[in-house]
Amino acid sequence: MKIYIGSDHAGFGLKDKLIQYLKELGHEVEDKGPFEYNEEDDYPDFIIPVAREVSMHPNEVRGIVLGGSGQGEGMAANKFRNVRATVYYGQGQCVVKEENESIIKISRADNDANILSLGARFITETEMQEAVKEWLNTPFKNTEKYKRRIAKMDRIHG
Repeated sequence: MKIYIGSDHAGFGLKDKLIQYLKELGHEVEDKGPFEYNEEDDYPDFIIPVAREVSMHPNEVRGIVLGGSGQGEGMAANKFRNVRATVYYGQGQCVVKEENESIIKISRADNDANILSLGARFITETEMQEAVKEWLNTPFKNTEKYKRRIAKMDRIHG
């Protein structure tokens, strides 16, 4: 699978580790930056190119973006048509007790999330790897209920 990656300065340290991990898993990775650390950079400059690619090919590619909390990055990505970005910032938000399902799994299975936004200041490298692997390996349920909900979101134009 082709995966687009982008971050800001807060995610910069984890980004290269993520790229290496994804390549080890056999994925094609395209880095949208940044390519050097700059504490004054602005995350939209690197998230927008990822979201644009996913927006153009929502069912064929995925995106992973990193930022301090992942929140702003997810918001920027979700401005694009056909993008369904979900935010993950650690195990504290992980398991639905009744169903023993993680937020990561639900984001893919129920919502067909195609961008994962990671809160780099809240997760370890190991947590990142586990979350990314689960997210990439969880298929969309593709049932009428979930397709109908996604279609309604896709019709929103603001």
